[in-house]
Amino acid sequence: MLKTFRKGGVHPAENKFSANAAIVNAEIPKVAHIPLGQHIGAPANPVVKKGDQVKVGQLLAQSSGFVSANIHSSVSGTVAKIDNVIDSSGFSRQSIVINVEGDEWLESISKTDEVIDDLSHTPEDILKKIKEAGIVGLGGATFPSHIKLAPPPGKTAEVLLINGVECEPYLTADHRLMFERGEEMLIGTMLIMKALKVNRGGIGIENNKPDAIKNLTELAKKYDGIDIVPLKVKYPQGGEKQLIKAVINREIPSGALPIEVGAVVHNVATAYAVYEAIQKNKPLFERVVTVTGKSVKNPSNLLVRIGTPTKQLIEAAGGLPSDTGKVVSGGPMMGKSLSTLDTPISKGSSGVLLFREEEAKRRSVEPCIRCSKCVSVCPMGLEPYLLMTLAENQIWDRSEEEKTMDCIECGSCMYTCPADRPLLDYIRLSKASVGKIIRSRNKPV
Repeated sequence: MLKTFRKGGVHPAENKFSANAAIVNAEIPKVAHIPLGQHIGAPANPVVKKGDQVKVGQLLAQSSGFVSANIHSSVSGTVAKIDNVIDSSGFSRQSIVINVEGDEWLESISKTDEVIDDLSHTPEDILKKIKEAGIVGLGGATFPSHIKLAPPPGKTAEVLLINGVECEPYLTADHRLMFERGEEMLIGTMLIMKALKVNRGGIGIENNKPDAIKNLTELAKKYDGIDIVPLKVKYPQGGEKQLIKAVINREIPSGALPIEVGAVVHNVATAYAVYEAIQKNKPLFERVVTVTGKSVKNPSNLLVRIGTPTKQLIEAAGGLPSDTGKVVSGGPMMGKSLSTLDTPISKGSSGVLLFREEEAKRRSVEPCIRCSKCVSVCPMGLEPYLLMTLAENQIWDRSEEEKTMDCIECGSCMYTCPADRPLLDYIRLSKASVGKIIRSRNKPV
């Protein structure tokens, strides 16, 4: 019997139209807009200025705090300016704008296609290179990876879990990485295990990716300690807490992190980025992005340089369909609609989803009918209808008591609500307000 998490979850239509589309290189942009805040935490500080010549892989901005990450150039050319650009969140953020001239890489980066299997690096060297390469969680959270790989005092990692679930409908970038770059991803997994000083690793993959499961199961025979774990298809199994419950049957307490139960979770794309950083000395300046939708002519998986405008990816997939009503960065459940197609691809960009006009419209909101469907599908065991009501009335103390901060924003409650209540919108408001109160309360006097 396939493993899965037990609490809540939904089964949206998969719509994996690009599952059989091999990864292809996207064209290099003529102008790259590279945001300085592509990660959770403080934006990086620029170390280049207008007029500077840069090469692919060159450091553009240095991490500026404990929770921050380096930013590297994905192109070669001249720094045109440092200016504000609208990112996928819809906010204007500081970015480095580069006029592209050729494609000259730093000599230190290996461009070989051969698989390099060197596991002799020390844990300290691995952590140092991951930090220098600016690697962050590529499953969407974008938390700096070097911090996650250094557990706080008193906490010890016992197992590394690699998230190959990709439970968001439409998205297939991780699927193609596991199928096409499986060995490199496994070597990256071994390197992360070595950095964590653990000898046990598991890769959770939903059963709708049989080719990836078969490929990795065969390849993993060469690497001690890595288990390939097929999982039942259920959203949001890609959430850290849900994956840990499904694979090793441990439950993270409210408000705690995976390390509390001895687990560390990384995405398959992150493991691949670690491979490239350690074995090829290659910083994180490109990633695989799915471009898809029901009317998209050529649903694609593209290897994209960071800073490429979204509209260029859409053109590569056959152009913007005439019936497009909304363009979303990410998947349909947790993604965010874009306000402009000039939005640059960043480290956290997993997909570009084009919704048809009829799919893009929200239906009118009706009164809650007390059906409790939102409660039954919540993977965190919360009461979304109550959290929405508390947020509407700005009752923040009760919202905190009802554990609004435990919400993982998966959208299962909104997906299943027959009254089309904007549950997640209000819970996000609640989390922002309660989080601000908590930070103010914990601020040193």
